Amino acid sequence: MKFTSFSFVSYPIIDVAKARSFYEGVLGLKASSEWIGEEMVFIEYEIGPDTLAIGKGAPNFKPGKTGGTVALEAENFDAALAELKAKNIKIVMDPYDGPACNMVIIEDPDGNQIMIHRRKSK
Repeated sequence: MKFTSFSFVSYPIIDVAKARSFYEGVLGLKASSEWIGEEMVFIEYEIGPDTLAIGKGAPNFKPGKTGGTVALEAENFDAALAELKAKNIKIVMDPYDGPACNMVIIEDPDGNQIMIHRRKSK
């Protein structure tokens, strides 16, 4: 089996308005598509060639810390970190300065973890 890329990363949410406020208001993402049904909602955000989706209503799709984590590559890590702190976003892993990268892990309103990341030059 061989894969060439991933299709998208998706996070389950509970409150659509709260989630959109976070992803669009705090992270500054713009919705590229949305499907809003009676029972289910899915909203996609394109980030370069990749897609981050949020959604609710699908069986076995529950939010929380035990799921996957997307790492968003920050154009300016220090500025992103300062902005998150200014907006009082919950930081669940303090900023890490490693040999290959910088990272910090934050939470969305439903407890899903999101990594803000910066690769270091080799």
